[in-house]
Amino acid sequence: MKRILIVGGYGLVGSNIARLIRKNYPTVELILAGRNHKDGEDLAAELHHAETAFINLHETIDWSLYGKVDLIITAMEDHENVLREVAIERGIAHITITEIAEEISPTVFLSLQKKPKAPIVFASHWQAGIITLVTKQLATRFKEIYKIETAALYDPLDPVGPLVAAQVDGFVAKALMREERRWKIVEATENAKTIILADGSQVVGYPMSTLDVPSIAAFTNTPNVRFDFAYGTSIGTKNGIASHDLYIGMEGILISGEKVHLRSVVSGLKGGSHLTAVGVYLITEALLGTENQPAVREGGMYLPELLVNTDMVIDRLKEFDITISEELTIQNA
Repeated sequence: MKRILIVGGYGLVGSNIARLIRKNYPTVELILAGRNHKDGEDLAAELHHAETAFINLHETIDWSLYGKVDLIITAMEDHENVLREVAIERGIAHITITEIAEEISPTVFLSLQKKPKAPIVFASHWQAGIITLVTKQLATRFKEIYKIETAALYDPLDPVGPLVAAQVDGFVAKALMREERRWKIVEATENAKTIILADGSQVVGYPMSTLDVPSIAAFTNTPNVRFDFAYGTSIGTKNGIASHDLYIGMEGILISGEKVHLRSVVSGLKGGSHLTAVGVYLITEALLGTENQPAVREGGMYLPELLVNTDMVIDRLKEFDITISEELTIQNA
């Protein structure tokens, strides 16, 4: 029987993750952990085969209290890398979604010195990799890509928990981006970008160091890659309920030879917390396995796009109340 420890498991993101896992893996045992674990008792009762547990990442943790754990999902801030280092030490698979590109080096060095015995997944891409997964499928249409610009639109009417709120509040800082094949760390406030929304209105976005930027640059070899974050009115709000919207713009040459600009808009109709949970669920699914896909068990460092099959990921996302639209513009040669 698999056991999954979700730290922050009863918050907005964590509870969405837990429900998606339970819907598709009815017998997996779930441990919903946090400092106020009694707040998760109703959720544990709803999910069945679930329990709550106390955990405080700022205190010494008695890991024997949780029994055998097969996977740890970090759905809260863990700036000291407590959970991931424990996972590497104990040979437990781990997913984290709470850091920016500049913060991953301690775990990279630790993993190089001590090879993990289970998968360690760097999933601190925006929404746990949704933009990157969609971009990877879209990129298969191109024989050459000049530029990929991605963005996330946060609607203030979208309810968020402390995890997402911390990411939103802290986004204006230095940012990693790629320009003409050169990596740059820039001041976000000095590198603003105008983003045209689905309805034609405009908002100002600022670059942010999500892992989407190095991931997308790596698998596309695109010379110009950036991710921007902006506030604005979402597609969902215009229809009554706030959504979380992701924008992907790609310029290049299609396999057919046409020079184009491809724009795709991904809209999470259930909001940002649910969209993040879907990203985490797809990774969890790869680690647990399905009827058609064996579980990934080999130890090492992984990224979402190395675990999740992206051949049909756009159709797959539609199963989770996520809409995806496209607009293709032919450019002059």
